[in-house]
Amino acid sequence: MRKLFILGIGMLCTFANAQNIDDVIRYSNDNPQGTARFQAMGGAFGALGGDLSSLNINPAGSAVFNFSEFTVTGSNYNRNNDATYGNSISNTDINSLEINQAGGVFVFNASDDSPWRKLSLAVNYDLVNNFDNEFRASGSSNQGIDNYFLNFAQGQALGPLRVQNGERIDDAYLDIGSSIGFGAQQAFLGFQSGLIEPNDDADENTGYFSNAQYTNVNQEYAQITSGYNSKFTLNLAGQYQENLYLGASLNFHTVFYDKLTTFDETGYDAASDIQSTRFDNFLHTEGNGFSFSLGAIAKLNDNIRVGGSYQSPTWYRLTDDISQRINTDSPVGNPNINLIDFNIISLFPEYTIKTPSKLTGSAAIIFGKEGLLSFDYGYQDMSQAELRPTSDAAFANENQFISEQLGVVNSYRIGGEYRIDQVSLRAGYRFEEGPYENEEIIGDLTGYSGGIGYSFGPSRLDLSFSKTEQDTNDFLFDSGASNSAMVNRINTNISLGYSVKF
Repeated sequence: MRKLFILGIGMLCTFANAQNIDDVIRYSNDNPQGTARFQAMGGAFGALGGDLSSLNINPAGSAVFNFSEFTVTGSNYNRNNDATYGNSISNTDINSLEINQAGGVFVFNASDDSPWRKLSLAVNYDLVNNFDNEFRASGSSNQGIDNYFLNFAQGQALGPLRVQNGERIDDAYLDIGSSIGFGAQQAFLGFQSGLIEPNDDADENTGYFSNAQYTNVNQEYAQITSGYNSKFTLNLAGQYQENLYLGASLNFHTVFYDKLTTFDETGYDAASDIQSTRFDNFLHTEGNGFSFSLGAIAKLNDNIRVGGSYQSPTWYRLTDDISQRINTDSPVGNPNINLIDFNIISLFPEYTIKTPSKLTGSAAIIFGKEGLLSFDYGYQDMSQAELRPTSDAAFANENQFISEQLGVVNSYRIGGEYRIDQVSLRAGYRFEEGPYENEEIIGDLTGYSGGIGYSFGPSRLDLSFSKTEQDTNDFLFDSGASNSAMVNRINTNISLGYSVKF
């Protein structure tokens, strides 16, 4: 039977795996893959328009279409991760297949005496982020998982960590979480598993020590994520006279995110009462969000276009639930500890993440019907991100931490296209700075792309290949120990899109 409990708002931020800086970064990373043409040119469409995924950069782009059009795109996502932990390197490689874009634009020509030459109405779905990913780390460390539980236990009275007469251990786990909070709940797991012990047996005791003896321990860690962040866009744009395009969009976001972490630890000293520990966590997040965008594109002459756009903050309303399980071979552990498993679910109240707004400036050179070059520059101040309600003390502390740790993210995209009769050859480059002031936590992202398109008259088939690379420093524990794995992340996408004018 599944058992659930709800934590009060005052306890919300004590869950170290959620509602923190990591979530802000995850949902601020607005990284739509888009149409195959969009991907092949590095997403540099802010001054070009004429592509449904260009609405993610500049909502004025739909007014550039001369005909109504429908586009659908499917992509194969490959995730290749090399995790360095200690002196060991572990590789994981996964693939997933998604319909990542679908949409249409309807173009309406105005009367000859109107300064508005045409109006366009567009609807588009884009996969902003595909969360399907996995990495594994294996190596030795002088910091064991006992530090995680000791960090939560120190200062916590022993009395509430006991299982009362006639009480089931899983009910006690639920009760302490709902009445005291997540931190005490972690101390409960450490104590009931026999991994940590109180300094004395009095209920008033607030000091603890580890039952694990070691100089170095062997650790195996896996993080498996799945889900998506999608965006549905409603767009209205128009061409004013001959050289100005204006547009606005309303964006509706949907989030589903799952994260499973598994952790195994062995290699304790021969004299240690504990010889093995396993600790697993599962986080599920879902919710929705809203944002809007405004933009303009100007034709300075027949060859040069410039564009500018404003992307508002995105306001996400999210809910989390977590489940945990722990097992040790401690002789003093509660023999019923296995009753606490993934069927015991902790529910958290709804909360809000406000991601920072973004400004984009763009320029493009058009070489008649032969081809084009395009450039986009994006500016986003990640230190302005917030967890809400800001009246919550824990959120206020985390927001202060966010403002100190995160900084401005500058991004650059360059794309080009060369046409030979019905064939279009494309290439792109992308560079995006890491969001942390300390670049060793998340490094800069670089990407390359290329593709080809073939026009069949009213329809077009596009194929693209894109590859990005980024280094991240992923911590195994959220508190108590600084163990981390350096992960080299290489994402490769192959996309096929079909467009038809009508």
